[in-house]
Amino acid sequence: MRGPSWPIGALLVGYPVWWALGFGGLSVIVLAAPMAVILWRRRPVKVPRGFGLWLLLLAGYLVSGLMLGESPPGTYGELGPGRLLGYGMRLALYCAVLITVLYLGNLTERELPQLRLVRMLGVLFVTTVAGGLLGVFLPGFAFTSPVELVLPEWISGNAFVQNLIHPTAAQTQKVLGFASPRPEAPYEWANAWGSNASVLLVWFVVGWWVHGRARHRAFVAVVLALATIPVVYSLNRGLWIGLGLTVLYVVVRVGGRTRAALCGVLAAAALAFTLSPLATLFAQRLDNPHSNDIRAFTIGATLAAAGHSPVIGYGNTRNATGNHRTITTGKTDWCATCGHPPLGSDGQLWLLIITQGCTGAALYVAFFVGAIRRHWHDRSPVGLAGVLVMGLVLLYMFVYDGLVTPLILYLVSFALLWRNS
Repeated sequence: MRGPSWPIGALLVGYPVWWALGFGGLSVIVLAAPMAVILWRRRPVKVPRGFGLWLLLLAGYLVSGLMLGESPPGTYGELGPGRLLGYGMRLALYCAVLITVLYLGNLTERELPQLRLVRMLGVLFVTTVAGGLLGVFLPGFAFTSPVELVLPEWISGNAFVQNLIHPTAAQTQKVLGFASPRPEAPYEWANAWGSNASVLLVWFVVGWWVHGRARHRAFVAVVLALATIPVVYSLNRGLWIGLGLTVLYVVVRVGGRTRAALCGVLAAAALAFTLSPLATLFAQRLDNPHSNDIRAFTIGATLAAAGHSPVIGYGNTRNATGNHRTITTGKTDWCATCGHPPLGSDGQLWLLIITQGCTGAALYVAFFVGAIRRHWHDRSPVGLAGVLVMGLVLLYMFVYDGLVTPLILYLVSFALLWRNS
């Protein structure tokens, strides 16, 4: 793309290249630099309503850095390079997505038409479906990225960093009681794939179905049919709930012939799914709530730890002592399943509570609730879709960590609402 919109095209349409290079979601940090320079040159910069809430969120995160050296009761670990690296990367991401929002809001309709931006998100949805199919049919696919090759071992070996820079097609987990792959390409985690797929699906339908011609709609139908495969194989209940609420939202908020046609299509799709082999896998997942105990332990431990610093949190995640089965800390030769995911890893709300306390969590919720309140009466396709995505953000904060790529898409969707007004 030519002109000042090229960083956005590079981020959304060019995302598969960033993933292959090993940047993935970190690409927004790289592209934020030229966006900031262009914004500086075209002052004064317009800001959206709610901008101050995100600035306060950033300021609170800086203050929470004072607690990086502390470990609350029930956790273990000392201040080291890994903890500092995680803190720095989250801070850079929070700043980068803010710059991206400001950049999008200050591009004119001529520089970046609204429909073009929506369709670029739709292109990324097609990439997401392709990555999901790769994870289903070639789950062992992985390779060492160029970024991984050049980074020193003490950085690339960090578990958080490794997920970001090492491209893999799927995560293998025992969700059903036995090892099964869950698609994650081209994102950092299987849960990130689920969150991103549902958000991008909304914009894909708006850009290529609502504003599309007959050939575009035929393409949409084919892609959505293919997307069903990785959506089911993701074993992602949060994604399934999100899609169900998406359908309910659309049925309630649209009317007339559109509602009747949508109900007919949904009935036909539900019948086809019930008769397909995917229905069996769907039922197996519902019968195996494997992660419930793990989530309950992590959330409980997160709230207990955050209670010792409820206002500013601890700056970064912490490791809990033991897990939901044993008091043993960490994996050993005789207990490969011991240890536990870091506190705050089961949802953006819990991550904010442990890293920034209740203050950070309240600011995050207020930012997206405010967006819904301001744009609720926007009945345009972009307005309806944007409000829906803001609602999904508030749903997913209980089950999905927003970092890294989900937060990018959340804020780009927020920028679309702002531009639409």
